[in-house]
Amino acid sequence: MPLLTKSIKGTQDVLPQESHKWRYLEQSALEVAENFGFREVRTPVFEHTELFQRGVGDTTDVVQKEMYTFLDKGERSITLRPEGTAGVVRSFLEHGLFNEPMPQKLCYLTSCYRYEKPQAGRLREFHQFGVECFGTADPAADAEIIALAKQYFDFLGVRDLRLELNSIGCKECRKDYHKALHDYFSARKDKLCPTCVERLDRNPMRILDCKVPACGEIAADAPKVTDYLCDDCRAHFEQVQKYLGAMDIPFTVNPSIVRGLDYYSRTVFEFVSSSIGAQGTVCGGGRYDGLAEELGGPHTPALGFALGLERLMLLMESQGLPFPEAETCSLYIASMGEAAAQKAAELVCALRRDGIHAEFDVVGRSVKAQMKFANKLGADFTLVLGDSELESGKAVLKNMKSGETTDVELASFPGDFMRISISESLKTLEDLGVDTNIDLNALFYNND
Repeated sequence: MPLLTKSIKGTQDVLPQESHKWRYLEQSALEVAENFGFREVRTPVFEHTELFQRGVGDTTDVVQKEMYTFLDKGERSITLRPEGTAGVVRSFLEHGLFNEPMPQKLCYLTSCYRYEKPQAGRLREFHQFGVECFGTADPAADAEIIALAKQYFDFLGVRDLRLELNSIGCKECRKDYHKALHDYFSARKDKLCPTCVERLDRNPMRILDCKVPACGEIAADAPKVTDYLCDDCRAHFEQVQKYLGAMDIPFTVNPSIVRGLDYYSRTVFEFVSSSIGAQGTVCGGGRYDGLAEELGGPHTPALGFALGLERLMLLMESQGLPFPEAETCSLYIASMGEAAAQKAAELVCALRRDGIHAEFDVVGRSVKAQMKFANKLGADFTLVLGDSELESGKAVLKNMKSGETTDVELASFPGDFMRISISESLKTLEDLGVDTNIDLNALFYNND
């Protein structure tokens, strides 16, 4: 019988042999963010459509072409989140976090949904690590979140990333820039794609982000936003660069960066790699000082970034960077007979309560088949129980890597096993030149 269905195009399953890599990226991201004072927030996977139309911008590719939007049973227009920031800002406003001491630093791991052509590093369901910082207009905050992203990449060992930086100004200085862009693109209107023709009067900056090759060629020679910055925006941008210099974070100014979402203002930035082809932007972000106000809240300067985990995974694999090994079974207890099987279950349960990954047979295999299964699990140790072991109260613990065996008292489990297991780990550390001095007997058997 054929499969009823397969996964939807543009989505992927993360199988057990890969999931530990994702967990490593996610846990590392949250730990680095925590060191910078960011706390995790979780928002719904779907929101009212107007949140993204208003927040992301109705002239963006995301809103015009890529959102998954539908009517629910109450005839309300609902959209699966295409990015993380708008939902976090909505949550920040709805729960009155603007009344809390500033800055409010929030981070998240989230899934997003965009109807795009699937390719390496770009899926229709994708995942992001993001941070959002509310309540500060200081350029030091811009440098801080850039430093957070860089520290995360450095922790993972990612190489050859370029930090590209720009300022797209504020609403006031963008008025002159929009006029210059409008004049420039109007003279070339007949060569623009239909979408960009629509954008010309509404938001000509969006043409700079168009993926159509002909529009990209025209945009390459368009006026640069850095030539139109007001004094305040120019001073802010210069201060950001000074802070990055003080933090020893190299960067290049790229006046072409505008980012793909309408809420950005002033600082925008990207971390770009040349190791993964066309989808080279691994992380992007910047300021969005007017977004909270646009969504009905008080004026709250804010900034953040989003980092694509699929692209990061692709980049790390392309650079051959190591991931921690997946945890394997510490002890497999094989058994012969019903009484031994019950004793195995008892011992395994005790070990698991003490945080040990232990396994026993739940399929009804023969002892030979159980031992083969233990090998497939990569068990560090095995223990075989039968009638004679139950009668004597002793069993033989086998180290599956060295082949060494040790007699153990069943009454002393799990303490005996934990002592032996840690002893083996300490021996490995000593072989690596690490000085260890732990009294294991006192650790496991001293009741004082």
